Amino acid sequence: MHTTEEREGEASQPSAGTDLLTAWDGMLAALGQARDVIHDPGFYAPPPTNRNLAEGYRYLLGFLFGAIERALGDPNFPHFRRAIQPTDKATIDNADAIYLCAPLDGDGTYRITGKAQDPSHWRGEGPASGRKAPQYVIFEATTAYAGDSGNLAELSPSVRTNTGTLDSSKLVVEADGSFEILLAPQRPDGYAGNFIPTKRAEHTAQHLVVRELFYDWEREDALDLQIARVGYEGAHPDPLDAATAARQMKRVGEVVRNQMRFWNEFYAVILETYEDMNGDGKRFMPRNDLNAPSFASIQTGGGQSTNLYAGGVYELGEAEALIVEIRTPIPPAYMGFHLSNLWGESLDYANHISSLNAFQAEADTDSVRRYVITHRDPGVPNWLDTTGLPEGFMALRWTYSQKPDDLPTTKVSKVSFSDIRPHLPAETRTVSAEERREQIRVRQEHVQRRYRQY
Repeated sequence: MHTTEEREGEASQPSAGTDLLTAWDGMLAALGQARDVIHDPGFYAPPPTNRNLAEGYRYLLGFLFGAIERALGDPNFPHFRRAIQPTDKATIDNADAIYLCAPLDGDGTYRITGKAQDPSHWRGEGPASGRKAPQYVIFEATTAYAGDSGNLAELSPSVRTNTGTLDSSKLVVEADGSFEILLAPQRPDGYAGNFIPTKRAEHTAQHLVVRELFYDWEREDALDLQIARVGYEGAHPDPLDAATAARQMKRVGEVVRNQMRFWNEFYAVILETYEDMNGDGKRFMPRNDLNAPSFASIQTGGGQSTNLYAGGVYELGEAEALIVEIRTPIPPAYMGFHLSNLWGESLDYANHISSLNAFQAEADTDSVRRYVITHRDPGVPNWLDTTGLPEGFMALRWTYSQKPDDLPTTKVSKVSFSDIRPHLPAETRTVSAEERREQIRVRQEHVQRRYRQY
């Protein structure tokens, strides 16, 4: 025998079923619109080569993978998820980074607990002898998730901004590597610990983004992190209902479609990847060159708030090479050079040396780091492997907790493959095939550790 409540619930099922079917169909329609971004020139897609098209579909599936996790998140019961990973790359991501994200209700209070391996390098102390914390870590509370709007109008501090940040140079850590961070609209009276505000003026945070940047891929380990909303510890979330499930499916479709549209337009219009778009006679991301290093800003896409960026697009034939010289007068907390495809996916950095940070790259006797970008191994240090992709993004990142007075400089030269060595210092050594395989082994093992699922 059914109770009155059960009979009323049963009577509502046909309506719930219809709503869910409608939401499902709407999600599929939005995914179809996301797919159109790959093929329609009006959405600024990369040239439709065999590889670009194949990677475009992988790129779409990566957004779908991430959107499902995001849509099912709950700011009352948050957890850290990987915002970018090998199956979900985008935004010209940093090959040295773990990107984590957790949903927030900026009006609430949250506590993060964490533990790091030896973090002595965060304080400029002597090198660790065993396992180490990542080279650099930053927590940023932000009002919006980059690209979610699908509209370049979000590139305004009035739309997307950080309400608070905390990086490893200021993070208070106990002797055993443990730490706590409190997030709240304002610092509680008498609280002197690690703190990130979730409100600033009229802005309220909706997401917490964490970046962990790695240098020594053999010995640095990711942080152990947990997050909880204060007052919800030990509580239960509400049971899932049809209305919530319908909203989640709608959100999945919106995220994938809008992210695909936003970043294509961003690369084409703001970065001017394919042509001069603002009529000043040059491209923001020049071909076979790098733009001048500049600090992160919302107008140029945001990014890590403590970063200095330089970027360009390489375009190389089989017998061509780029030699990139980097001078960094003031040592940063982190420096990395990375290649990506024109969808903004970092190239396969586990199985190819398509990225190098300052720990991995060798400096010459004049303190200049010289990188060589080619399609095949030139047998020299600091080779960046294009993985055979004829054109793609080049991205340089320097991290400074305090803005330096003297900025890095870059110089790019295009040469023939046979002329690489004459353009390098005479003392440049030869890298053997065995050494190159060992470099790849270290990368493969590190990436498995960084993204392990157990």
